[in-house]
Amino acid sequence: MLVLPEHHPARAKFPAVDVHVHCRHKLRQSPEALAEYVRLMDNQNIAISVSLDGELGERIEEHKQFLWTKYPDRFVIFANIDWQGDGKADQPATWDCQRHDFGRRMAVALADAKERGVSGLKVFKDFGLAYRNPDGSLIAIDDPRWDPIWKACGELGLPILIHAGDPAAFFQPLDRFNERYEELSRHPDWHFPADKFPSYAEILASFIRVVERHPKTVFIGAHFANSPEDLTQLGGWLDKFPNLNVELAARIAELGRQPRAARAFCLKYSDRILFGTDGPRDMKRLAPHWRLLETADEYFPYAEDQYPPQGFWNIYGLDLPDDVLRKIYNKNAARLIPGVKERLERQHIPL
Repeated sequence: MLVLPEHHPARAKFPAVDVHVHCRHKLRQSPEALAEYVRLMDNQNIAISVSLDGELGERIEEHKQFLWTKYPDRFVIFANIDWQGDGKADQPATWDCQRHDFGRRMAVALADAKERGVSGLKVFKDFGLAYRNPDGSLIAIDDPRWDPIWKACGELGLPILIHAGDPAAFFQPLDRFNERYEELSRHPDWHFPADKFPSYAEILASFIRVVERHPKTVFIGAHFANSPEDLTQLGGWLDKFPNLNVELAARIAELGRQPRAARAFCLKYSDRILFGTDGPRDMKRLAPHWRLLETADEYFPYAEDQYPPQGFWNIYGLDLPDDVLRKIYNKNAARLIPGVKERLERQHIPL
């Protein structure tokens, strides 16, 4: 029965750079789907999308042709590491990453990717949660074998957007006390029980050790570094490691349920937060983002679904000031991600 003022921004208040988009996997290399997505970007005031599915080598050229033939100023591309190579999926001992010179070869491949126009590296969550060593143990994020990769990104000026871990509840027992019980019941493969996986804390600690070891490399923690449930912890990492940044894709539900703490966090760390959606998203999926960031609305749905897809709660707007919105929407991306600033300038978007 609660009746409250409502505000529904139709689009982003300032031109946005969506730093978390899966153009290869979700648009499926369809020119028609791409054209429709660009129309959506125009409608929603999204100036640039960062495609995180560029891969390496000639696969980059294929993705460049897909995105840049008609829309060179609307997309930048991140590369991906192929850990498996020609190995068999069910035989980790045959994977390319088990060879002694893998780190060096990937560093060379990343230099080639930069020459091809790539702007960064995206690391997916299977790294740390699925890929395994020959003995069956999970590959660790902070394994020294991968240091040449992180170091090369720093030397090449390629930021690393890395998905390490997952929501904290995904690592808790799957019972009626788990706040994401309904979601995990629909997606049981998203659950990481303690007898089969490292703990949530162990995975994040592994990621932070990499950030600490490579201070000259820019890291962007996907999904608020999977720590939106504990902004005090996340703030401590940002205070300690100036090379760490975060983006908010698929975490508006977590931020919006703690509006005072989240607003204070966004004000304090306004130079370290980037906008992202885990898209492409349609208009209904985008609308709560604008409402969260730009309004002071209270107790509204974070998704258009009849039942919330994540936790069973509503969210509150953060009512961020314009200077903070500009940083989150585009200025931070322009500073951290090569190619973004130039594309914004060619679109005559002031920074």
